[in-house]
Amino acid sequence: MKHHWMKSAFLCVSLVLVLSCCQNHDSVSSEFLLSDGWKVQSSAKVLQSGEMLSTSQADVKKWYEAVVPSTVMGTLVRNGIYADVLEGMNYEKIDRSQFDTAWWYRTEFELPRLRKGQHATLEFDGISYRANIWMNGRLLATCDSVYGTFRRHRLNITEVAAEKNVLAIEVFRAQPGEPNIGFVDWNPRPADESMGIFREVRVLTSGGVAMNHQTVRTKVNTETLDEAWLTVETELSNLSETEVKGELKGTIEGQSFHIPVTLAAKEKRVVRVTSDEAGMLHLKNPRLWWCHNLGTPEMYRLNLEFVTGGCISDSKTIDFGVREISDYFTKEGHRGFLLNGKNVLVRSAGWTDDIFLRDTPETNETQVKYVRDMNLNSIRFENIWGTSQNLYDLCDHYGLLVLVGWSCHWEWENYLGSPCDEFGGIRTEADMDLIARSLNDQVLWLRNHPSIIGWFVGSDMMPRPELEKRYMAYLSQIDDRPYLSAAKEMTSELTGPSGMKMAGPYEYVAPDYWYDSKAPGGAFGFNTETGIGAQLPVKESIEKMIPADKLWPIGEEWDYHCTTSATDMNTLRVLKEAVAARYGAPVDLDDFLRKADLINYEGTRAMFEAFRVNIPRATGIVQWMLNSAWPSLYWQLYDFYGIPTAAYYSVKNSNKTQQLIYDYGKNAVFAVNEGAEMYTMKAEMYLYGLDGQEQNQQSAELKVAPYTVQKVFDVPALHCSNAFLFLRLNSADDEILADNYYCLSSQADVCDWDNTSWVHTPVKKYADFTSLASLPQVACDVQAIMKQEPQELVVKVALENELSAIAFFVRLSLKDEKGELLVPVFWEDNYLALMPGEKRVVKCRIPLAVASVDKMTLTVSGWNVAEKNIVLSLSGTK
Repeated sequence: MKHHWMKSAFLCVSLVLVLSCCQNHDSVSSEFLLSDGWKVQSSAKVLQSGEMLSTSQADVKKWYEAVVPSTVMGTLVRNGIYADVLEGMNYEKIDRSQFDTAWWYRTEFELPRLRKGQHATLEFDGISYRANIWMNGRLLATCDSVYGTFRRHRLNITEVAAEKNVLAIEVFRAQPGEPNIGFVDWNPRPADESMGIFREVRVLTSGGVAMNHQTVRTKVNTETLDEAWLTVETELSNLSETEVKGELKGTIEGQSFHIPVTLAAKEKRVVRVTSDEAGMLHLKNPRLWWCHNLGTPEMYRLNLEFVTGGCISDSKTIDFGVREISDYFTKEGHRGFLLNGKNVLVRSAGWTDDIFLRDTPETNETQVKYVRDMNLNSIRFENIWGTSQNLYDLCDHYGLLVLVGWSCHWEWENYLGSPCDEFGGIRTEADMDLIARSLNDQVLWLRNHPSIIGWFVGSDMMPRPELEKRYMAYLSQIDDRPYLSAAKEMTSELTGPSGMKMAGPYEYVAPDYWYDSKAPGGAFGFNTETGIGAQLPVKESIEKMIPADKLWPIGEEWDYHCTTSATDMNTLRVLKEAVAARYGAPVDLDDFLRKADLINYEGTRAMFEAFRVNIPRATGIVQWMLNSAWPSLYWQLYDFYGIPTAAYYSVKNSNKTQQLIYDYGKNAVFAVNEGAEMYTMKAEMYLYGLDGQEQNQQSAELKVAPYTVQKVFDVPALHCSNAFLFLRLNSADDEILADNYYCLSSQADVCDWDNTSWVHTPVKKYADFTSLASLPQVACDVQAIMKQEPQELVVKVALENELSAIAFFVRLSLKDEKGELLVPVFWEDNYLALMPGEKRVVKCRIPLAVASVDKMTLTVSGWNVAEKNIVLSLSGTK
């Protein structure tokens, strides 16, 4: 199967040279990224030793072409060995025994000849799991020292480096009990255990003094926001045998500081420069970094150099944001976050990388843009995801808050592969030392990103006290962000309560659930992972992952693409029950998907909206999950192929900074303002019966303060089985800010609280929406044009509904000339409902890289709207 979502190749720059120069000074500092030109092969098929493989005499003609970062399975798929491995149940057929032996990575690269006094370092950001490293016929390091997925490794290659170089790395997969990358029960276990060089490799050169771990810490006057204080930090290492006197120079937007530094022979020292030593580090009227719903994510750049003897020994460029992160606890003991002194409701979703770690800067950017487009303000990375810092750079750029930390993969025996207790599986002195050092490495690697607001050191469990002491010892020296002992409601004897909850649900619950005080996962506190279970892809994606003859009725091929939990969530049983009970038994695949999409849309929306209307008692919510590592039917706002599910659009609507929200518990409408300023708004509410007749209409003018919820309307009791509620919010000058719609039932869902589990709360009696089957068919008028703009194509779709009926759950899609959905595209809105006689214009932005087609087809269809297909081209519409 061709991986449509990841059409773009890896970033294949064979040698990226970044020369660092300073006016009036020569530089001996450079960076070479070793990305393409790699070869990979199993050691079972290689007879030569590492000594020979790391020379030009090695025979690698039959090796697989590779890039770095990559895993072995990713490389095999890239070479066509497992072309359809993710279709149907093909994943079961992989021969996992081939990964019991080591695999070789090999590359050849050139370097400029080292000058006298110049030093070279080989740096690895991540190897899974162990490695022997050879270069130019010499063994640099063995797997006794190079191990641990989240350790970073730096090797001095000054005496080994030549103008032409060969690097050979023998990689061994993680064994049971070794704390590796973990997909837990979210996705199948990687067949190769993520074996490979999964993060970047580079060669760094410097003079006698090298810099490392540079960062800028920021403190903001949160009362006035008109000043900030910076602290510049770097680790200086004197690589020479003699004392070195020099100067640390930093430049930010034309302003510089110069700090004299003397280092003894072989001395390594952390140097910190504050505004007391350098007045220019006290900023007046700084451009602050905000998450996007509160402002602009402004960034600064620091150029840092160490100069000695008239030469730049080493230099680094650091992008940073000026902001202050802090946390607080509500009177109920729930943790919340402050950004620059402002309360922020964290609205997030849980990220996973591709199952074979094949994400690229391009696919990363699309996904981060999706998160921003959905109006979420955060991503949770459980297991410190990403094959480079690119992912975190993007979050900085798009104004997304980041929660990052360890996975629960190490906390359960069936995933880790070794005994676990109430603190998980990191039990021995050696393991605690490894993981504490790993956390230190990761925080030093990532700490310069303003988007990161906290470090999770536990997930389902908290670390044992001995390990937590190690964590605190490291973190107290290198970072000041909130420390999160667990993602669950737990109390540490060292650091106190986590202030978080992990109370589910993970399976379908009715919309009412989120508003009920008896709901353990309901809208209070900070829920670190929660969702409605199965969130089906669109039909076009399902046809890629399920064989044609297995599409209907639903069978084991469908269940195989649910989660991998042994006891729960491994079938569509709960979803099928809800579909049939709420809307009537589906008659075919299209009928089932239409009803499943509606459950997805309304169920996911209710979850986010409940947390919003309950601020400040609610402080954060993480949808479980954001995306999928493989073609999946569970826990996703967009699918493996990069195509949004129905929930994507309800999340986008429900999380607009200003919005009107229907509260299922109070049967009332509330206005929410999560912006930074007081907002004057005009609110409208319309209630229609299924026959298209208006039953109620209300309007109001209101002012809503920041981080505030205000009641606007009471919704009258229904006098029929079902009705449609339409909400519209306008600004003071009549600009449409947001709209929202709901289908309501006179028969409420009844939750079975007595049988609530960690998975979900069953529904004892479902709301009845079977009358939707009798909605009259409507002929919605559709007009569309396509226009070329500088950076994208824009399709503008004008919809006009009939005068006497509701047009319900209208889906818009665009396909190329081969009938494939265009991806990514960014619809303003989708899965729409139109009031009688309503006119709507909906735009779709199409990146030029996607829109390189002569023609495309717009398809419009809905619950009660007959499908229409319109061919679009820049020359006209057919």
